[in-house]
Amino acid sequence: MRRGRVVVAAAAVLAVVAGSVALTRLGSAGETGGPKNTGLPPATVTVERGDLRDSAQADGTLGYDKQRKVNAGAPGTMTWTPRTGSTVKRNERLYEVDGRAVWLMYGSGPMYRTLKPGDRGRDVEQLERNLVELGYTGFTPDDEYTELTAAAVERWQKSHDSKRTGTVGPQDIAFAPGEVRIKSVEAAVGEPARPGAPVLTTTGSERIVTFELDVAESELAEAGTEVTVDLPDGGSAAGSVSSVGRTAKPGKDPQDDSPKVTLTVSFDEPDKVGGFDQAPVTVNLTGDVHKDVLSVPVNALLALPGGGFGLQVVQNGTARDVKVQLGMFAEGRVEVSGGGLRAGMKVGVPKI
Repeated sequence: MRRGRVVVAAAAVLAVVAGSVALTRLGSAGETGGPKNTGLPPATVTVERGDLRDSAQADGTLGYDKQRKVNAGAPGTMTWTPRTGSTVKRNERLYEVDGRAVWLMYGSGPMYRTLKPGDRGRDVEQLERNLVELGYTGFTPDDEYTELTAAAVERWQKSHDSKRTGTVGPQDIAFAPGEVRIKSVEAAVGEPARPGAPVLTTTGSERIVTFELDVAESELAEAGTEVTVDLPDGGSAAGSVSSVGRTAKPGKDPQDDSPKVTLTVSFDEPDKVGGFDQAPVTVNLTGDVHKDVLSVPVNALLALPGGGFGLQVVQNGTARDVKVQLGMFAEGRVEVSGGGLRAGMKVGVPKI
């Protein structure tokens, strides 16, 4: 991960500052109000007031949500499969076995039995609600399969030129939570279909991004954290962290064996996000925001002989060192306070 985290940035910066004091100071250091340093720095920058954001970047992968397997509902030979990357909606053909189509219906539970008059259960209610959505009414959508339900099923079967039996089973329909995208075909045309064996791998149609964070950094991106994602086409899209994995596992990088958690990003406007499946992207995370603070570039810091850090303030053609308190490190800058600082002051930095 490419980090902008406070602790990591601070440690690196302080080491650099401690080793490069001679580059930014031309005289001895003193406390606020101490002896003035008459040596001027090689360059100056302005103390700025504004918001400072703790941010980080992570490499992610563009994909689709809700991956699942679709298993064959009846034995036979695969006679038609959808195109990889295509989308299948309610009442559209999902696949065919022995020339008999299996149609997609929406529901969270599986289609595991042949439904007939007298049956009860959640699968009955799922089927009936789909029939109503398709315009086949005349019954009350509930968990009871009645003769009125069977009559609606016969009308639905007639619309597909199927045999009108009034019963329906796994050989006729498959349930999914919503429209699906075909990720891969597991049993090609001409291959055998076996009940319980996968014939398709599907995903939801909504774009998402997955990425990894070190366990020690996972607090930076809890559920709900707003992010922007740099897309393969050069554009960007806003989103937020929708889930954080509960199990730490080794990362994908063989050079980094530190435990990682997997996070998922959902886009604010997923329909507008393009790009190939599994394309690499960059996730930009924003953590804490310190509002209306004074800040300077990190390389303006001085390591003071008595301990702590300061700035070389340049005023009226002279320079003096003042001790400051450090706050957030972010965006190449550091929050500073104390020493009589105010926005617009000039402070010394190494010559670029």
